[in-house]
Amino acid sequence: MEITPDVVVSLRADEVFVFGSNAAGQHGGGAARVAHERFGAVWGEGHGHHGQSYAIDTMSGLDVLTREARAFIGFATEHPDLHFLLTPVGCGIAGYTPEQVAVLFAGVPENVAVPASFVPYL
Repeated sequence: MEITPDVVVSLRADEVFVFGSNAAGQHGGGAARVAHERFGAVWGEGHGHHGQSYAIDTMSGLDVLTREARAFIGFATEHPDLHFLLTPVGCGIAGYTPEQVAVLFAGVPENVAVPASFVPYL
């Protein structure tokens, strides 16, 4: 299992930065801000693939986060030509623990790197 670097400052052409967002796509801080400033995240878009980023809504409750995680896994599976760098989504301002969130990403395909904090729960 590949581990996402703690800090991502650049991406190869085939890489996608996966970050936690809010539903409104207001990418004002943390990984969301990095995604907006560096990797093509679109202000006002809180879900899905944009540029070299993929937004996961982590701020609308655990049920929504669960659906978003499933949708991401489907997207990553359908795009084996891309390499996804999953950040510890939901474990910052959203307030979840790696134990709560990591299990939502069980079954990620091999083209997804995961945060080190998720590994014990996958």
